[in-house]
Amino acid sequence: MAFQLSPGVLVAEKDLTNVIPAVSTSAGAFAGYFNWGPVEEIFTVSSENELRKYFGLPLNPTDWFTAANFLAYGNNLQLVRAVGSAAENATSEGSGVYIPNRDAYEATYANGGTPNGDVAAKYPGLYGNSLEVQYADATSFTGWEYASFFDGAPGTSAQATAAGCSNDELHIVVVDTLGRFSGAANTVVERFAFASKQVGNKLADGTNNYYKEVLNQQSQYIWWMNHPSGRNWGALSGTAFDGTEQDGQAAGQDALVLDLNGGNLATPSTGDLQDAYSLFGNKEIVDISLVLTGGHAAAVVNHVIDNVALARLDCVVFLSPPLAAVYNNAGSEAADVVEYRQTDINRNTSYAVMDSGWKRQYDRYNDQYINVPLNADTAGLCARTDQTNDAWWSPAGFNRGQLKNIVKLVWSPDQTERDTLYKNGVNPVATFPGEGTLLYGDKTLLAKPSAFDRINVRRLFIVLEKAIATAAKYQLFEFNDVFSRAQFRSMVEPFLRDVRGRRGIFDFRVVCDETNNTGEVIDRNEFVADIYIKPARSINFIYLNFVAVRTSVSFTEVGA
Repeated sequence: MAFQLSPGVLVAEKDLTNVIPAVSTSAGAFAGYFNWGPVEEIFTVSSENELRKYFGLPLNPTDWFTAANFLAYGNNLQLVRAVGSAAENATSEGSGVYIPNRDAYEATYANGGTPNGDVAAKYPGLYGNSLEVQYADATSFTGWEYASFFDGAPGTSAQATAAGCSNDELHIVVVDTLGRFSGAANTVVERFAFASKQVGNKLADGTNNYYKEVLNQQSQYIWWMNHPSGRNWGALSGTAFDGTEQDGQAAGQDALVLDLNGGNLATPSTGDLQDAYSLFGNKEIVDISLVLTGGHAAAVVNHVIDNVALARLDCVVFLSPPLAAVYNNAGSEAADVVEYRQTDINRNTSYAVMDSGWKRQYDRYNDQYINVPLNADTAGLCARTDQTNDAWWSPAGFNRGQLKNIVKLVWSPDQTERDTLYKNGVNPVATFPGEGTLLYGDKTLLAKPSAFDRINVRRLFIVLEKAIATAAKYQLFEFNDVFSRAQFRSMVEPFLRDVRGRRGIFDFRVVCDETNNTGEVIDRNEFVADIYIKPARSINFIYLNFVAVRTSVSFTEVGA
């Protein structure tokens, strides 16, 4: 506080209301192979309808339904689309070009001048070959097949008139000629009315109305690449826009039609998928909790465990055995699943959870039955448990472990097989007559006996560590003195009491005083707090003892 040199009142306030914040525990993460959507970029999807809208219909059913199955339980999936090196966007010039996302477009193509036609599909893939863009201005509007989609003919905007320009307005439609996006050929999927050919043209509310920016900012399907040849579209001011010349057609005739071709898909390699998952590696950039691995190969799964979960230490990886281990297996499914866990996924960590197989479900988009790995359901059960209870409750069992969207299990282990799986850290998923299909275990892949070999304990500590660490950063650059340490304790202890009241822990103790913040610690500019937790444990084994006694025995005489 500043010193006053003469009498007066100086008002200041200090904020001592710091609390432990709520943290996300249900955000899923997945990388896979899809028909459409941004590549090499994290995109948030909240429902199956959004998955279809932004990433197209199922291309690889295993990947698509892994994402969809998680969204049946939760509403926050961070998705990365991976493609192979030969993938390309369709262009109006007809030869493909690779533009994976907005960053790549703005770095290379936003200023035009490239030999890739006037427009390009927004994302790589065959879907782009279904697109057509048409421009119509005042001279080509009459008789245009899409004129009925607009309220009137384009003309001259007020801003262009003020600048001495004329005939700057045009209507734009994006047409799905093959029906890949809409399901019906020649469907108009987007229309933009009264866009302007004038650079810097804005609407009355300040919205950029320049046709290039209208496409780039509002279209879900198209990037602008160049002005149509032979025109002076994009003149700054004081120039009459030529709205009659139609690129090789007679003046004043048909609207400009740009058909896109050259789009291509390519299956991502193991390295492509690993690169896609690596986008989740920095917890300061993206917040995730539950990482799905779908039906990816062991090399991808191990990469995710090592370079995402164990790098971040605030999320859990969910995995399933390969389909061959549980489908039409002439040998022992249980033995093959255990071998996969011990040989291919040779990891000893509480940050990974493995289930026992795959399920059969109906693909309504292609009218067929498909096999899908269960790891999305296991992660989804964790997300649903967060909503109905808390992250520190077990997602397994008859109360919270019911699976959705299942016709039957590809393999349902019996009691003996469940015993084999469970002692090797694999959580059985089994069908019980009249009870449905359940996740019937809650182990992590931690091999040594520990509280952290259970899903609920691992997720409890992730919540506590994440929440308390988020609040603790506000201690940075304060003094390590009695006041700061007391303030930290008064922030953490009510939070832990609340968790105890919600049955997450049995007891706790917070030590943050001169015993662990010695002079040496203070001189090193450090601050130490020791937080002791007694985690609550889920019931895995129930023993019911029934004792028969003689009729003459009084129950008051029988020991408890």
